[in-house]
Amino acid sequence: MALSCRVAAGLPATPAIGRAAVRGAVRGRASRHARHASLSTVRMAVDTAAPPRSALDMPTAEHPAFELLRVETVDEYTLKCATYRHRKSGAEVISAAADDDNKVFGIVFRTPVTDSTGVPHILEHSVLCGSDKYTSKEPFAELLKGSLQTFLNAFTYPDRTCYPVASQNTKDFYNLVNVYLDAVLNPRAKRDPTVLQQEGWHYELDDAAAPLSYKGVVFNEMKGVYSSPDSRMYRAAQQATFPDTTYAVDSGGDPAVIPSLTFEQFKSFHDAYYHPANSRIFFYGDDDLSYRLQLLDDYLSAFDAPPTPPTSAIATQKLYTQPWKVVEPFPASAEAEAAGGQHMVMLNWLLNEEPLGDVDELALNILDHLLMGTTTAPLYKAMLDSGLGAALMGGGLSDELKQATFSVGLKGVAKADVREVEALALRTLAETAAQGFDADAIEASLNTIEFSMREMNTGGFPKGLAFMLSIMPRWIYREGESPTDALRFEAPLSELKRRLAAGEKVFEGLLTKLLLDNGHRTTVELAPDETLAAKLQTEEERVLAEAKEKMSDAELQEVISSTAALKAAQLKEDSAADLATIPRVGLADLEREVKTIRTETAALPGGGTLLTNPMPTAGVVYADVLLDLSVLPLSELPLMGLFTRLLLETGTSEMEAVTLQRRIGARTGGIDASIFSQQRLAADGAVADPYDVVHMLAVRAKGTSEKAEQLFDLVGAVLTDANLDSKAKVVEILKESKANLESRFVSSGNAFASLRLSSRTSLLGYISEQTGGVSYYATVKAMLENAQSDWPSLLARLVAVRDAVLSQKGVVINLTADPAALDAARPAVDAFVGRLPAASAAAPAAPWREEVSLAPKLDEAYAITTQVNYVAAGARLFEPGTVHNMGAYGVVARYLSSGYLWDNVRVVGGAYGGGCALNPNSGAFAFSSYRDPNLQDTLDIYAATPKVLAELELTDEALEQAIVGAVGELDKPLTPDQKGLRALTWHLLGQTTEGRQRYRDEMLGTTREDFRKFGEVLSAAQLKVAIFGSAEALEKANAARPADEQIAVTKLA
Repeated sequence: MALSCRVAAGLPATPAIGRAAVRGAVRGRASRHARHASLSTVRMAVDTAAPPRSALDMPTAEHPAFELLRVETVDEYTLKCATYRHRKSGAEVISAAADDDNKVFGIVFRTPVTDSTGVPHILEHSVLCGSDKYTSKEPFAELLKGSLQTFLNAFTYPDRTCYPVASQNTKDFYNLVNVYLDAVLNPRAKRDPTVLQQEGWHYELDDAAAPLSYKGVVFNEMKGVYSSPDSRMYRAAQQATFPDTTYAVDSGGDPAVIPSLTFEQFKSFHDAYYHPANSRIFFYGDDDLSYRLQLLDDYLSAFDAPPTPPTSAIATQKLYTQPWKVVEPFPASAEAEAAGGQHMVMLNWLLNEEPLGDVDELALNILDHLLMGTTTAPLYKAMLDSGLGAALMGGGLSDELKQATFSVGLKGVAKADVREVEALALRTLAETAAQGFDADAIEASLNTIEFSMREMNTGGFPKGLAFMLSIMPRWIYREGESPTDALRFEAPLSELKRRLAAGEKVFEGLLTKLLLDNGHRTTVELAPDETLAAKLQTEEERVLAEAKEKMSDAELQEVISSTAALKAAQLKEDSAADLATIPRVGLADLEREVKTIRTETAALPGGGTLLTNPMPTAGVVYADVLLDLSVLPLSELPLMGLFTRLLLETGTSEMEAVTLQRRIGARTGGIDASIFSQQRLAADGAVADPYDVVHMLAVRAKGTSEKAEQLFDLVGAVLTDANLDSKAKVVEILKESKANLESRFVSSGNAFASLRLSSRTSLLGYISEQTGGVSYYATVKAMLENAQSDWPSLLARLVAVRDAVLSQKGVVINLTADPAALDAARPAVDAFVGRLPAASAAAPAAPWREEVSLAPKLDEAYAITTQVNYVAAGARLFEPGTVHNMGAYGVVARYLSSGYLWDNVRVVGGAYGGGCALNPNSGAFAFSSYRDPNLQDTLDIYAATPKVLAELELTDEALEQAIVGAVGELDKPLTPDQKGLRALTWHLLGQTTEGRQRYRDEMLGTTREDFRKFGEVLSAAQLKVAIFGSAEALEKANAARPADEQIAVTKLA
């Protein structure tokens, strides 16, 4: 499913809660191999201490402007939900009371489309550019600068548009709600065409002799999306699967079609769909229930419900009886097409016409996990083990639209093997249905889903927003039903368990009915085309040339004048009066003291360290086991990504891979392996030693307290006894890694450019780039060749890694749980440590600081197949051992990102995103842009930053706003496992409460002089660039640069 959002950052992978789309919480597309599971009888302790005042004890609010439709409790999550209809406007409201101070508001409109102009997406951007009450150019940007928000964004689905906000501060929360309500209902965009020009598209021309061009934030965002083969596949699959409904076109916008959108169409779309009668409004948290209604009535009372409801209902796609195929090209390099193994194939089923019943909906989520939830699940394993492709495609089940779909496929497929991919998937599904699912597989998957629903761990995502997104499909698709039923799982779970206990083949039946006997299946093939990118560019230039040719001299001058006027308007400072309309929080609303986490430290046998973080966790134990990697040679660190995958995907001497993963699913809440890598802090806030790093193997696990012993037994098994001698699995993993890196170069080039910059200034940056950047890509290809041609040598290296890192000495174990659970887990911890070798079997490696050669400081770029660029530049600003006002300088950097760079890189330049960041620990500073149509112009904007700071006239209000926004970033809410990880990080890095308080105080004390001083520091720095972009854009940039400032370009296939 395609989803677009207003800002490039700030939208985590949406966690699923309740039965609706629960697989998102246990198996995200970005982390397919993560495991989460639970016990067959999940018993999570409940804190019986009564809170001083529960939001659930508050009486249901009543208001004369609202009709109270129903009041319900969701016992699974301790929610009380009142549903209302606004009498005058017809708006529907769910007001959820919860004991959660991270308050959430959202307003959602059904926004079906009939074309790919991207009008809902452009409107989503545009309504936040000023309104009747809030008259600055971009209230959204002003809120980003100085709010205490914990979530602030907007996003466009294929059939609806969502505007959610969240904050822990009540005053700030209502500020956000007010701005968003006025924005969606009374936007400036409807009366000011320049908003559409800025956020959507416009002709740009500075000189009558120059070629005409397109600019616009969404236009360039979607150019980046359409440059990504993976994005093209998922869009093609959705459109092919729903050929007769709104999903057959692109709500985000096709760059070739966006410029056909007129201002009249734009306004008409808002008129048609942004009426309160077409909205669904959601509140959640511990704020005043009556005030919510009064606030809403202040806005809604200006609208009258239409005689007939808005015609926004989403049509149902009728199921076809025969499968069909779609073939489309995607832009690829000549090398990729010549290689012949770059085709992408995905099978897609539409599963239902009528809504699924509650039990079937839950069972379908479990079936999805049975088929695809782990690397040993039958469909997942068969696809990758086949060797037909390099990486899996398709997220399995998707049920966020009106009808559920199921998708599976491969990328990196040879042209001759395309048909076999389809045959393999169908054959595997048929064999699985015939053979049935083993009881232990069902137990593991069932418990995986159950644990996830009960734990309700949304990470950094506001819990209330996860609830809102989970109930929304029922709310907008199923008239007459209670949307909150999407959160209830106890009754359907009990019924499903009863049917399974009675011997019913529930999952085999669903598999046969919804997949095998379902004729509504489309196979989508994407074929590489080395000429497509050039064809698209040529066609765009042709259309623009024709448009210019048809313009009279007067019309050309009008375009030139409009271009200049738009830029002037975009760069014009808001008046004091306009800025004064934006509601704000101030320094008085901030907490002055840092928050602490209680952590106790104890010694472990053999020289290790045990950290315990007592706090309420509902009976779940979160455990982190870390092993020191400094015993390894620096050259072996790139092996660790492969090594961590093997720990959990190959089984042990006593358990085959499938047995291991099922046991993890049945006896724990999940086990994952990764690398913890950070730079250790210096004393007294000085810039840290660039060669002092903490680099550890981290195994994170969770489970209920009574199963702590089994949890640690499994952690011990994967660490000490994983079957590393698995050539086929290693080849599979490396092929998958290679393919995924190639996709990410195009979709996330900014991340790789930033890694290149960091590799020049610190050992941590060097390691990060060597283990996850362009250098790692070269290593992956070399390891793949090594695995295929000389497996024993690679196996020996992997075994040597394990022998070196296993040691009681230096092991760190971090536990987060209820106090009683911590005490109960201690014997299991001691037993685990006792099974580790007393000391490393390897000789001490040479200190990494003596082995490393940091990347050279030069201007470099990587040419990729794309229509947009990712432009980064940076340098170390502060030398190791020196002390600076880093908190204040952090305020300045954030101010630049949300002000100067937002205005120039994004608003005027048309990039989807742009900003800068200062690392107070390393002293490094970097600029970065995302999906940027420009290259040299963006570098010029970066270079002008010192001058901007030198000439800056900062008002008292703007200074306070900058401080508030920066301090607010320090205080995001944390779940218990996140608090435990934060405490662990502080311990490993040497971060003290005093140091954190000093940094906060520096932020709070920021002055105008700090802005000037930072500008002077930045002016003295010699910025070097790292860019991922098209070969044409890089060639053009070099042609305009002096001979001694040429960018060294490397082509990435």
